[in-house]
Amino acid sequence: MKFLTFGEIMLRLRAPGHERFFQSNMMEATFGGGEANVAVSLANYGMDAEFFTVLPENDMGSHCINELRRFGVDTKKIQRGAGRMGIYFLENGANQLPSKVIYDRAYSAISLAKPGDVDWDKVFDGVDWFHITGITPAISESAMELSLESVKAAKAKGITVSCDLNYRKNLWKYGRKASEVMREMAKYVDVAIANEEDVQKSLEITVDVNVESGELDREKYRLLGNKVLETYPNMKMIAITLRESHSADWNGWAACLNDGKDFYVSKKYEIRDIVDRVGGGDSFAGGLIYGLNSYESKQQALEFAVAASCLKHSIIGDFNRVGVSDVEKLMGGDGTGRVQR
Repeated sequence: MKFLTFGEIMLRLRAPGHERFFQSNMMEATFGGGEANVAVSLANYGMDAEFFTVLPENDMGSHCINELRRFGVDTKKIQRGAGRMGIYFLENGANQLPSKVIYDRAYSAISLAKPGDVDWDKVFDGVDWFHITGITPAISESAMELSLESVKAAKAKGITVSCDLNYRKNLWKYGRKASEVMREMAKYVDVAIANEEDVQKSLEITVDVNVESGELDREKYRLLGNKVLETYPNMKMIAITLRESHSADWNGWAACLNDGKDFYVSKKYEIRDIVDRVGGGDSFAGGLIYGLNSYESKQQALEFAVAASCLKHSIIGDFNRVGVSDVEKLMGGDGTGRVQR
């Protein structure tokens, strides 16, 4: 099977360690972005993964493509265009000080791309599974139109569509509400991925869930998934991540999956001493897509996704640099962190 992801990849500038912005004169430069992170995960698991975007015709765009290729991601369909590369700045939190992200992505090449600029017949050639997120349509009005065009084209070709709803309040600035756009996009989605806030803000569907409580009520998440699937009868399943945030360093981490018939809940991990949680949701999405296409049971697929994302919290950078054997060891109960010799 061939998997294609579509969205913006950015230059990521991170303050070293747990420093605050410009505490020193250093910034660590890497690349990252929701859909690219998923493509890297899938490539690391041995899947045939492609990433599509529009990048500037300059050295930054070229270095970004080379970085993706280093992980085995197919980049041949990436287009080059006017505009710049988006940037995001990251300050790692600790204890009660939260992490902070600042976006600088106005006039990026992908935000300037518009319907008609992309030949979706060529982009979807040979593709079996298409992944997009709620971040891309939030970037700009033209990127929103392009995103809707992409899911409609994918469904017309019989391609499975997965979408991480990914609500980003700091991006929806061009006059359209997230729910106005995402409720339309959801009509074309087979597999939805979200947390409770994503469902509430992107689809305006809610149940009484207290995300601030120490323990999350699994039954209410079952009801939330049911409401989404009842609203979108073409959707085959929804996975909802369950993050219990005790501090910036300590999170409880689990997820549930609802296919309208059965409700699955994963093992819960207590993740202490978090190294970098940015990209954690993308690592879950990549793990779920892999799991649904590699295991016989949805329970196993869900456990793989949660374990993969658990490991990502220990890895600096957007990309989840683990393979199938790493994830399966944790799934099997080997989470001691002892040195392997």
